[in-house]
Amino acid sequence: METTDVNRSAPWFGRLGIRIGRLNRDHLFALLTILPSIILLAIFVYGFIGQTLYWSLTDWRGLSADTTKHYIALQNYDDLFTEFGSIEPRFRQGLINTFFFTLFFLIGCLVLGFLLAVLLDQKVKGEGFFRTTFLFPMALSFAVTGTTWRWLFDPRGGINQLPTALGLDAWDFRWLNNRQAYTFNWGAMSDLAVGVLVMILLAVFVLLLIRRRFLAAIYYGVVMALILMWIASDILTYDASAADSNMHGTFHWHDMLDFVSMVLVVAFLLVVVRLLWLGKRRAVIWFGIPAALLLVWYVTGGPERLPRLNIPEAELPYGFNLALVGVIIAAVWQLSGYTMAMYLAGIRGVPEELREAARVDGCNEFQVYTKVVLPLLSPITLSAAIVLGHISLKIFDLIFAMTGPDYLPVTVPGVQVYSMFRSNEFAKGSAIAIVLLIMVAVIIIPYLATSLRSEHEL
Repeated sequence: METTDVNRSAPWFGRLGIRIGRLNRDHLFALLTILPSIILLAIFVYGFIGQTLYWSLTDWRGLSADTTKHYIALQNYDDLFTEFGSIEPRFRQGLINTFFFTLFFLIGCLVLGFLLAVLLDQKVKGEGFFRTTFLFPMALSFAVTGTTWRWLFDPRGGINQLPTALGLDAWDFRWLNNRQAYTFNWGAMSDLAVGVLVMILLAVFVLLLIRRRFLAAIYYGVVMALILMWIASDILTYDASAADSNMHGTFHWHDMLDFVSMVLVVAFLLVVVRLLWLGKRRAVIWFGIPAALLLVWYVTGGPERLPRLNIPEAELPYGFNLALVGVIIAAVWQLSGYTMAMYLAGIRGVPEELREAARVDGCNEFQVYTKVVLPLLSPITLSAAIVLGHISLKIFDLIFAMTGPDYLPVTVPGVQVYSMFRSNEFAKGSAIAIVLLIMVAVIIIPYLATSLRSEHEL
């Protein structure tokens, strides 16, 4: 009691000093505990990143006779897109390959993972065995996966020999050594295929109208109209004698501004449609005038009057190379179990009462998963997409194991970082590493921000 009285009679700053002293001691102890990790992280992560950034701004030739480094600012980054040396075309091809690989890799893993999770959610017998089987590929390294699938994709054996078990001729598709970029033209396709596609597009539009989902129908209608205009223009202008010159599917860097202008036109149209639907008249004027001017400019051939980017093309056309098919299959096989586990945990967390309520309202099992369960799994889908997108940028070891470092059609920027050691292009290799770092940061930073915000709200 006496001690309490003394403390209460002590000056306020004395009591505050005691509390601050305890607080400082706790903070000091915590800081000393993590200080070694902070120092090591600063040196071996951020320090080396800073050194790599400095090297990318020099002309360092690595282990050549002249090892001096001269500051050349952003010249290496400019060369990656404008020069035609030993690394530059590979880098540009690698960016295109990374885009297509990431796109189909994400779609494959998310769709297959969700389907496997739905199948396991049916309380099948031996669920533990199947779950372990689907997750097993994650325990393998990309090097092991690449070596195994390289044997399976051998043109003279493996998957190509499967038809022979049914008495058919073996396939001759070259899975990993294919130099053909996928090209097409609507005019070159059969009338039946084009007709079926048009009917499907129109049927989806009519279905949205019947279900009174008018805003979705308007969004879809804008995209559908652009696709139908594209199909009509191809059919009207297609020339079979000059098929090589009017086929789509390849990408040219000097047409980059054309693609950007097309995306801007579609984006402005969708924004105006949404504002009209919401009745925001003032905003419609602000967006509608530039949208109308941009649309008129695009329809009257505005993109053709844009300046061409002075970027030399590679020996092979940029586009979705068919050799990527095998790499995508191997990657989806290994990582779809990861998305399956995430989706399965999310599905088991959906209250059964919600499903029963949906069934009472007339939903069948397909609608229960698509209308009730899948929307509730959107945070899991976002998290899985970000993690898989990060992995897709570091897919070097899988491609290296399946095709080697010198096969241009499936090269990625990580392969060029490896190639710099053989050509002593250390400065340009450092520039490629910084570009990869920025690409990873674009994916990881929003994910970390979302995770930290969620933890803060909890």
